[in-house]
Amino acid sequence: MAQLTGYTNFKYFSVTSASPAVAHVEINRPSKLNAFLEAMWLEMGQIFGKLSIDPEVRAVVLSGAGDRAFTAGLDVQSASQDSPLAPGRKDGPTDTARKATLLRRHIAEFQECISAIEKCEKPVIVVTHGVSIGLAVDIACCADIRICAADTKWSVKEVDIGMAADIGTLSRLPKIVGSASWVKDVCLSARYFDAAEALAVGFVSQVHESKAAALGAAFKTAALIASKSPVAVQGTKEILNHARDHTVEDSLRYTGIWNSASLQSNDFTTALLAGIQKKKPVFEKL
Repeated sequence: MAQLTGYTNFKYFSVTSASPAVAHVEINRPSKLNAFLEAMWLEMGQIFGKLSIDPEVRAVVLSGAGDRAFTAGLDVQSASQDSPLAPGRKDGPTDTARKATLLRRHIAEFQECISAIEKCEKPVIVVTHGVSIGLAVDIACCADIRICAADTKWSVKEVDIGMAADIGTLSRLPKIVGSASWVKDVCLSARYFDAAEALAVGFVSQVHESKAAALGAAFKTAALIASKSPVAVQGTKEILNHARDHTVEDSLRYTGIWNSASLQSNDFTTALLAGIQKKKPVFEKL
């Protein structure tokens, strides 16, 4: 796959063009099981912020490099040294309130970088394989579609390192999966669950025999989405995400306001005429 123009300056991610209008973002630290350093989550936020407004991109596939892991989550050793409150740091505050403020800002920045996946205007399909723990679940929860290889081993791992997950899993997973009992089961115990269990509870929508097969399925779905009206696709993502967090009445009103503008797009006429004429529609960039 060719490198995507304008995305060559990232150290920990490879961003390529999988097919016309489809970007492939690959976490690229396989020697460390793609475990995240602070520099990595900052890069992730920049990448998805840029993809969100890139008119050349209409769908995104996110995966991890290597055969062993999508991501092993946070690089705990690095985090223990780089944290604003790392033991031995002499440049940090000593006052409790000021320590808390510094840490709150640090967590908020981390959250915002990962939330950039969810906020990306383009649909994001995540493909997981192998070790997928901690931050892997946070990232997957932000994606629009989750596909995994049969060897994926998930864990909401944070309680095993003495903390509550704070980058999004505890906020998003209960809204993705219908069973509060199952969510509390995996979050409180930090136990591993496999691809079959993830499929059974609805956390993922597809399981494939290998990473290659899962990626192939994701690229196929992304190409299909990219062939549709970008006005319609991006509007649909926005409205679905809004509906998740609001009442039906509020969401219907929001949809009406959104479509009062979107229905004036040329895409609406183009799609209707293509259906009548039985030809493939071509839509302008957005």
